[in-house]
Amino acid sequence: MLENSGFAVHQPANDSYVSLPLFSHKVVAGFPSPADDYIETTLDLNEKLVRNKEATFLLVVEGDSMQKAGIQDGDILVVDRSIEPTDGKIVIAALDGELTVKRLSVKSTGTWLVPENDNYPPIPVREEADMVIWGVVTATISQF
Repeated sequence: MLENSGFAVHQPANDSYVSLPLFSHKVVAGFPSPADDYIETTLDLNEKLVRNKEATFLLVVEGDSMQKAGIQDGDILVVDRSIEPTDGKIVIAALDGELTVKRLSVKSTGTWLVPENDNYPPIPVREEADMVIWGVVTATISQF
């Protein structure tokens, strides 16, 4: 585990296989209907969440700057270093030594790291800034 700016960085345990039951019946988010007690198949969360295991790592979020994107304090982010960080992607960026999760905005006016919370201003990436994109966020695991 690597500690940096409040983030705990973890490598997913891809060497183990955990198979969980996947029910064929979908859950209704409105008025409930009778559920089938039929398991159609099993699901390995590594297969669902990790596209490129050699390039994937996990981070625990600290703070509330991305709450409008559904990313909350304490959530676990699945981050893939092999995906190109393009305009509109949510990225993990090291800006002048500070690690942050923000939406990348690349416009003719410049590059910005944009929070998803009106209480925080967008961060301009100055030409002289030292910025490294660690990877693109591909999934969020929320714990209640």
